[in-house]
Amino acid sequence: MSSNPRRPWVVGVSGASGTPYAASVIRALLDAGESVDLVVSRAARLTILDETGISFRDAHWKADLAQWLGREEKELDDVRYWPAGDFAAGPSSGSYPAKGMLVVPATTGAAAGIALGLSKDLLQRTASVTLKERRPLVLCLRETPLTGVTLQHLVALDAQGAVVLPASPGFYAGGSTAQELVDFVAGRVLDAVGVPHRLYRRWSGSLGEAGSTPGSSPETRSRRGE
Repeated sequence: MSSNPRRPWVVGVSGASGTPYAASVIRALLDAGESVDLVVSRAARLTILDETGISFRDAHWKADLAQWLGREEKELDDVRYWPAGDFAAGPSSGSYPAKGMLVVPATTGAAAGIALGLSKDLLQRTASVTLKERRPLVLCLRETPLTGVTLQHLVALDAQGAVVLPASPGFYAGGSTAQELVDFVAGRVLDAVGVPHRLYRRWSGSLGEAGSTPGSSPETRSRRGE
């Protein structure tokens, strides 16, 4: 038996708009030398098709994923795919050696199901396992505005140890394209679990460095009470 078993990050893609966030996270994980287990909900397949024109199929997942990520299939050897309806999948068990889970993007419905422990599909079940095993869980919520009920679910998730990370890009990093703003959010997801990346320029404390106006960083505005 290998003394260094494969320990992947599970990436769960729910049906919210924002599938480019998931693609950026997956690419960055692979670039960092991490293994990835991928779970794509049924609703997410429709969103991927709508946002990218790619039909994500269980039987041809590697070819479809390669097209989605803009990579060659041979570059995806560290990715394992699990159908959303497979409750016998590896990540459904606490004994499966996963590092943690990133739900990107996360719908409010997925957040509710995870907060309440519903486990209605493999994505929710894996998130529940991640919580009970005290592993890192990040939910990149892509919804606005939020209802009071959703806010209660997010507070419950925070109380259970999850990181609730809204898909809110920072503009102080100098992002001028949609992809740069996507990469900023993806980078913050990876920051939350300590995975190194070079997806965005970090705040250095020097005003105007990214072509922004003086005092434009969120940290500066927060100190001023704005």
